Amino acid sequence: VNPRPQQQQQEGNGEEEGQRRHVEQVESRRKASDGDRVDAPARADKRAAPATTTTATPPPSSGGNTSTTSSRAAVAAPEPAACNLYQGWWTYDAEASQVPLYREAECEFLTEQVTCMRNGRRDDSYQRWRWQPSSCDLPRFDARVLLERLRNKRLMFVGDSLNRNQWESMVCLVSSAIPARDKKSLAKFVGPNGSLNVFRAAEYNATVEFYWAPFLVSSNSDDPQAHSVADRVIAWRSIAKHARHWRAAHLLVFNTYIWWLNNFEMKVLKMKCRKNPRAMPDKYTLVDRPVAYKEVLKTWAKWVDRHVDPGRTKVFFMGMSPNHGVPEAWGGGPGAIKCAMETQPILNHTGPLYIGTDWRLHGAAEAVLRTMRRVPVHLVDITALSEFRKDAHTSVHTLRQGKLLTPEQQADPRTYADCIHWCLPGLPDTWNHFLYAQIVAAPPP
Repeated sequence: VNPRPQQQQQEGNGEEEGQRRHVEQVESRRKASDGDRVDAPARADKRAAPATTTTATPPPSSGGNTSTTSSRAAVAAPEPAACNLYQGWWTYDAEASQVPLYREAECEFLTEQVTCMRNGRRDDSYQRWRWQPSSCDLPRFDARVLLERLRNKRLMFVGDSLNRNQWESMVCLVSSAIPARDKKSLAKFVGPNGSLNVFRAAEYNATVEFYWAPFLVSSNSDDPQAHSVADRVIAWRSIAKHARHWRAAHLLVFNTYIWWLNNFEMKVLKMKCRKNPRAMPDKYTLVDRPVAYKEVLKTWAKWVDRHVDPGRTKVFFMGMSPNHGVPEAWGGGPGAIKCAMETQPILNHTGPLYIGTDWRLHGAAEAVLRTMRRVPVHLVDITALSEFRKDAHTSVHTLRQGKLLTPEQQADPRTYADCIHWCLPGLPDTWNHFLYAQIVAAPPP
């Protein structure tokens, strides 16, 4: 079932506007600091910004033919207690022996937003980078094993379109193991408000679902089709409207980030108006972005602790998916425009990497997760390792207002390149590999 054109039109407008504003913010702060790293003061956690080292850069893929040269971009991370899956490097799999885990043309459930090869991208090198943890190995991804773990269960992604991006990846990963003779289906825009998308594997009585809630709490951007609004307003203590749809799930994967980047301050609905954020957009208070983000996560954490049974349900929180809108951040030349025409990760980079990620929000998430006692929540810490993947965005090989970009639009990446979302197969498959490692490692409830 194809998504409704109206949703793609409205959503594209909202997120592209957010991307534009975020790029302007990063560029203005960079200029104001006379070339200093713009986000160093903004990091709220105690870690240094991730550093990289690289060796032997491979040539970009041309028509699928690549060298056997191996390259890696290493990420510094906190010292792990045991194995830290998020500390490691990207290694190039020239023979495509381990990645991609499925083929774009073989997954019938991918939307046109993410099918970059079908939409005109000429190289497939972005599909061939495999994450290698430095002190252990990721378990081999076996979709049949995952489906057995999902038998009679609901796996639900909750959040914004980056979580939907990851949900599409997961649908392709699990559907690749289901024979054509077995029934599998995808229903979009279901439920009373149309916020739910459901993939069903009938033989396993399992579902992989996505629920649209870009801020997790109530906001004036909650309509799954018409959520492009000039001023985003949140009700940071109001979560029940959304949460009633999550309560019965067995595995919950939450995220919220990209919709926070429009402005440095968030508009928070005053308590007496919180039941209807769309109706009274002028009844709000301006709050610094990281403060508002942390308060929203406190509301979410309180709901999780009160309503989730840790013996039945596993909960994950996704780290922030980075944007790549300012090529100066990774040493892009004078002709570089956003993430357009990038065919390799950030390589040969030493020292801190600052591409505009608001690490204060990452620190806020870590702080809130540490306070959760009753229900353990695993942080899938994708941010630092994903910052190197400037090559993996949909760029100009995607949709705008529900339609594929025209050749004229593709030739204008400054206006049309999407450096928020990711091609599939691609980086979100790695994120799901992390989820897989956590799900299969845990004993079945």
